[in-house]
Amino acid sequence: MLAVNALNQYYGGSHTLRDVTFEAPSGSVTTVLGRNGVGKTTLLKCLAGLLPVRGGTISFDGRDITRLAPHERARLGVGYVPQGRENFPRLTVEENLRLGLATRPRGSPIPARIFEMFPVLADMMQRRGGDLSGGQQQQLAIGRALAMGPKLLVLDEPTEGIQPSIIKDIERAIRRLAAEGEMAILLVEQYYEFARSLADRYVVLSRGEVIKAGKGADMDADGVRACLTV
Repeated sequence: MLAVNALNQYYGGSHTLRDVTFEAPSGSVTTVLGRNGVGKTTLLKCLAGLLPVRGGTISFDGRDITRLAPHERARLGVGYVPQGRENFPRLTVEENLRLGLATRPRGSPIPARIFEMFPVLADMMQRRGGDLSGGQQQQLAIGRALAMGPKLLVLDEPTEGIQPSIIKDIERAIRRLAAEGEMAILLVEQYYEFARSLADRYVVLSRGEVIKAGKGADMDADGVRACLTV
């Protein structure tokens, strides 16, 4: 579903991504790990079209999307949940979710599976997004991305600042989505245990480069945890 080949990106004179190459197939979870400041969020912003790339290609569902605008990628099925959630605090839960329908035909309903995975959202439809707890806002952000029916779901540190009970809810939701086989899931995460529990494949970044990659089942044997310690 997603193929990244020799991706390079710069901030001014700083070379932030260096020949990053990996694939994220449908029906699986690919995790991207690394210490703070190694280029993980930069990579995701390049995939979403929020940052330009200097070289390399991004292929999505067999199509080169390297130069497409963010809204064009969204129409093709790239769903992005940014770090910090970035919901609309003055809009209700329902209005936030309906924004996720912008790429779908007019009158499309909010998918029922969002409320099956995150029942609390059904109980809070008329509450403002900014009035939810941090964990509930993360569920809302994921639900908004799922409303578009993505073929690729990109998640930037969904466990950051979230209470353990909601982390479990998010883990179950990601596991279910992967099992359904309808989308590829790309997960950036620093919480090692969470990433290991979900990963079918992993990629480790350091200073903008891929230094390890392999099967999720091999993360312990490959010493991935040591790559994350300061």
